[in-house]
Amino acid sequence: MVSATQDPQEYIDQMALKRGYVLDYHKVMAKHDFEVLQAANELVNAAYLNERTLDRKTKELIFIATQTILRAPKTQIQSHIRIALDVGATAQEILEAIETTLPEAGVIVFNAGFEAWREVVEADGIEPTVDVYNASE
Repeated sequence: MVSATQDPQEYIDQMALKRGYVLDYHKVMAKHDFEVLQAANELVNAAYLNERTLDRKTKELIFIATQTILRAPKTQIQSHIRIALDVGATAQEILEAIETTLPEAGVIVFNAGFEAWREVVEADGIEPTVDVYNASE
């Protein structure tokens, strides 16, 4: 655990470097309840960031799927999609991780993760050549 006397700015900078991102609550907690931020971050380190059996790519794919199921904000899912790409996951692997949400959580939940993925990887589709209603408008 980091010393309570450590500078909050230094701590949040170290978090950003190690994680590749920080969330808004991290920034606010660094200023307003540094001790709890440190405790929460230690749990994240133990379960997610520290090297153990699963590699970072696998953990990111799990995070993307679970955050999709939990309906995390799109920007949060996108942060993990970007990190997954940075640590070697392909766009297809990430899509397959998101697709695992379909059987258990359904199309509406899947769609949120899918849209986050589509925007990050700039995926496009095939438009029908027949008259059809556009469900996205």
